[in-house]
Amino acid sequence: MPIREVITEGWSSLMRNRLRSVLTMLGIIWGLVTVVILLGYGQGVGISVLHAFTGIGNNVIMIWGGQTSMQAGGERAGKRVKLEYEDAQAVRDEVPILAAVSIEDDENLAYKYNNRVITMSTKGVQYPYGKMRKLQMEEGRYFEEADFIERRHVLIMGPNAAKKIFEGLPPTGLQVEVNGIQFTVIGVLALKIQDSSNNGPDNWNVFIPYETLREFYPPARDPDMIVFSPTSADLDKRALAAVRAVVAHRHNFDARDDKATPEWNTIDNTRELEQFSLALQVLLGLIGALTLGVGGVGVMNIMLVSVAERTREIGVKRAAGAKRRRILMEFFLEAMVLTLVSGLAGVAFALSACAAVNRIPLPDPFSGFPVTMRTAVIAFATLALVGILSALYPARRAAWLEPVEALRHE
Repeated sequence: MPIREVITEGWSSLMRNRLRSVLTMLGIIWGLVTVVILLGYGQGVGISVLHAFTGIGNNVIMIWGGQTSMQAGGERAGKRVKLEYEDAQAVRDEVPILAAVSIEDDENLAYKYNNRVITMSTKGVQYPYGKMRKLQMEEGRYFEEADFIERRHVLIMGPNAAKKIFEGLPPTGLQVEVNGIQFTVIGVLALKIQDSSNNGPDNWNVFIPYETLREFYPPARDPDMIVFSPTSADLDKRALAAVRAVVAHRHNFDARDDKATPEWNTIDNTRELEQFSLALQVLLGLIGALTLGVGGVGVMNIMLVSVAERTREIGVKRAAGAKRRRILMEFFLEAMVLTLVSGLAGVAFALSACAAVNRIPLPDPFSGFPVTMRTAVIAFATLALVGILSALYPARRAAWLEPVEALRHE
């Protein structure tokens, strides 16, 4: 008998018991909706957490001065290491696998506008810093190289810092005193989603060319840290080791001594967050698969009931010459039709639910329920597995009934 005819016959059998079939289909629909929504939620949370963390910058690594823990060059362990202005240039010259290098110095400076004086966290930085740290401008402009060469008295403010100093006035172009020195505000940063920071989020910081800062503020003569980015994220370990070797040579400590120049490798943190995101999706996917499995048990039950109700019919078919394979295929396809129709309805409902949620204004940084091709493939693979396992046992039970015993069944 052609497969099309077998499918048609199986569908007719399901329609003879519509209420039972619909109730069984609801279990599959709910299970598949759970799989898609949980996978979408897990992916959305992972993307949101990663987005918020990478607000710190693009593949950023930072080192700062520490204290030696190993003997080197005839000196005992415990020597303080203080970075120098020239260290950054040496790193640029001697480490070719770096995409960008910048000094950073963090100070708390007094800002006076009209009669108000406010102390703000201030970063002295160099030109490559903005691209590394994702400093996007909302208004005005970013620094240009001439600002550093000519030691111009210009600054950029985070949006919250600007509101606090100027009380809501448009700050671009205004003059403000910084520790008694007149500066011009040349730009304001766009509001940034950032849950990781060094010495405060960028929204609350003020940025000044480092060469200008060290000229008028003596404590900033040497930087607090060196910020750099490798040409590729895969080179982070090599880049860190190479930078530390340059600094170690200049300050006479062992290049293997990571206590001498502690680091923050945000690339490592990003990898950990990606692993967390994957683990969360696997966990939520398993929960959804178990729910779908419960729906599969419902399909198996209804098919076993169908086999019991049609035992005499099976006996007649077997006595008329129907092979076991034909009986097996009939009940197997009947269960698969029930599962796949339910699955298509479940996918349609799940996609509609995710699309509805994604249209709602959501709090930053949550990105909603993204449904990717991978999510769809996982959902359908799980559905196919549940369908096969649910259909196989009842179909085999029907196919292996002995004709004589089946004909005796009342």
